[in-house]
Amino acid sequence: MSSSVTLITELIDTTIQALGLDLWGVELLQQGKYSLLRIYIEREEGVTIEDCEKVSRQVSALMDVEDPIAGEYTLEVSSPGMDRPLFCIEHYSQYVGSEVDLKLRRPLDGRRKFKGQIIKVSGDIVGLLVDGSEYDLEFSDIEKASIVF
Repeated sequence: MSSSVTLITELIDTTIQALGLDLWGVELLQQGKYSLLRIYIEREEGVTIEDCEKVSRQVSALMDVEDPIAGEYTLEVSSPGMDRPLFCIEHYSQYVGSEVDLKLRRPLDGRRKFKGQIIKVSGDIVGLLVDGSEYDLEFSDIEKASIVF
C-alpha cells in the first residue's frame, strides 16, 4: 500500500465509521496531474446511494482541508460489489474457499496473473490453488486481487 493511500485511509476511516459504515478499501490511481480516488464502503445491511453521497460530501470536505493529493482528482465512493477487490490480509482470510483473480508485482514461474481458489491464509502468506497446483504467495507481493463472481 502506498504512503498516500495509507495517509488517506487514516484520514477518512473515523469519518466513515461515524456515518455507521465500514471502510473496505481505498484506491488512488494517478495519471499525470490527474488522479482518481476511489473509496469502497461497506455495511452488513448493504450500501445505498444515499450512503455513498453522505460519504462523498464528508470525505470531500475533509480532503479539501487536509489536501493529501497533489493536483486535481476525482472522488468516487461505492460499495465493493460482488467482485470485490481485496485490500488487506483479513479480506483474504474472510474469503478462504472463494475464487480470486490475482496479479503479482513480479512474475512467479513466468507469470503475474493467477486465477484460483484461496485455500489458506497463514500470517502474511496466501495459499492459492491454481489448476491443481498450490502457490504460497506473500501478501506484499500481491499487486491486486478481486473475488470472482
